[in-house]
Amino acid sequence: MSAISRRAFLHRAGRAGLGVVGASLLPGVDACRSAPGGHQAASRPGSPASRGLRTLGGKLIDGDGQEVRLTGVNWFGLETSVFAPHGLWTRNWEEMLDQIVATGFNAIRLPFSNQLIEPGNLPTSIDFTRNPDLKGLTGLQLMDRIVEGAGRRQLAIVLDRHRPSADAQSELWYTDRVSENRWVDDWKMLADRYRSQPAVIGADLHNEPHGAATWGDGNPRTDWRLAAARAGNAILEVNPDWLIIVEGIDRFGGDGYWWGGNLEGARSHPVQLARSDRLVYSAHDYGPPVYPQPWFSAADFPRNLAAVWHRHWAWLKTDGIAPVLVGEFGGRSVGRDPEGVWQRTLIDFLKTSGLSYTYWSWNPDSGDTGGILKDDWLTPDRTKLDLLATYQWPRLRHLVAAGFKDRRAA
Repeated sequence: MSAISRRAFLHRAGRAGLGVVGASLLPGVDACRSAPGGHQAASRPGSPASRGLRTLGGKLIDGDGQEVRLTGVNWFGLETSVFAPHGLWTRNWEEMLDQIVATGFNAIRLPFSNQLIEPGNLPTSIDFTRNPDLKGLTGLQLMDRIVEGAGRRQLAIVLDRHRPSADAQSELWYTDRVSENRWVDDWKMLADRYRSQPAVIGADLHNEPHGAATWGDGNPRTDWRLAAARAGNAILEVNPDWLIIVEGIDRFGGDGYWWGGNLEGARSHPVQLARSDRLVYSAHDYGPPVYPQPWFSAADFPRNLAAVWHRHWAWLKTDGIAPVLVGEFGGRSVGRDPEGVWQRTLIDFLKTSGLSYTYWSWNPDSGDTGGILKDDWLTPDRTKLDLLATYQWPRLRHLVAAGFKDRRAA
């Protein structure tokens, strides 16, 4: 198991748009922090349960009309060949969720692959003495279990189609193995499967479109904006309560950026959904160790960063067009070096701009960023938590689903 737990996730080493690219609740941690500015994101006592989140301008709104922000983490592994969230070889899955709550997060972005859904792909790398209730489950049933446990803890779940197959990410939303029709059909199946589980708030349609992906050129084989609308509308026909989360691409009009991070094209070519109040845009952003982008070496770094972020993705929020979820960002350092300065500057920008985020990652086995947990899969990195604690929103208490049960039939 040690080889898996130290596995370097090098797929991110080339993501720049310029070319190659047994724990209990933590003592002393308040798992239900007050929202910045005294706002309360939880439903009012006695109010009816909402039917999903919606958007209003650049904000996310719950069923009571209260603003909600996602301040969560990525817990990856279901998208890999082990078909299980990583760390279950040494931890109990419910203790892991308890610790996510205790460290103040209110959401989990849960990556998966289409291969997870195929019959016969059983989870591995799980210690069943620590997780006896997971024995015999399929990958999809294991996802059910994580979703149900998150719902009981008022943790929102964003499902992230991270890969078509367990072996690698893809530039476009389809491959020779996973067609567009399969991609859409799998999303429709998940939308129906979790209709009675409001903890699942939305679909991050495809992770990090890049390379051949275009935006707004009308080519049905490469125009990500059109494909996102096709899939999003198909999902909403099945489950109108979900948010449809659309990432950017890497290059628009000659301007290269991070994979999935460039949303400049949405200004002239917005995504058109039948339910416009379900559209959320998403961007990924990383620091100097991942790729030496030119803005990191500019003379006015880090003062230049806000303009870089505004140009590529934050304008959608500040202009009141749609909410933005920064679905991935992270790094090993939060100190005074360039990576640490970038991370601290970004978190302050997210807070002052009212943006949602899911930090990459909860796992320590992301090769270029590390995680919230240290390599023992138990001890949190206190320096990262102290920084992220400056911007955490309360849990979404209305997300508990009365009567939801795991679906045993895959």
